[in-house]
Amino acid sequence: MIGVDIIEVNRVEKVLEKWGARFLDRVFTEKERAICEERIPPYSAFAARFAAKEASFKALRPSRSVGWTDIEVLSDEQGRPFVVVHGNAKVELGKRSMCVSISHSDHYAIAVAAVVEE
Repeated sequence: MIGVDIIEVNRVEKVLEKWGARFLDRVFTEKERAICEERIPPYSAFAARFAAKEASFKALRPSRSVGWTDIEVLSDEQGRPFVVVHGNAKVELGKRSMCVSISHSDHYAIAVAAVVEE
């Protein structure tokens, strides 16, 4: 299964300006926030991870409720993104694995996620 998502960076910027920590706490884990907050400004990084979460939901196609923080998009030492699943997302993924690719410009962030049978 494959999922893709694209989002305008300024939409995320507007949501952050309006809702701030309330939005961040609902959608991102502490580790994701730390990664994004290293960037100045952080809007493109948050948009890219938001798109990656959306793409992951689409690829997973869960039969039960999966929360925003059940899918965590982190980066390895080289900056490559990877997905860690928690809660219902972990149950839904089972023995399969998920991979993700993200990219962004000043205006857009895009992500592709794939669930791979082991």
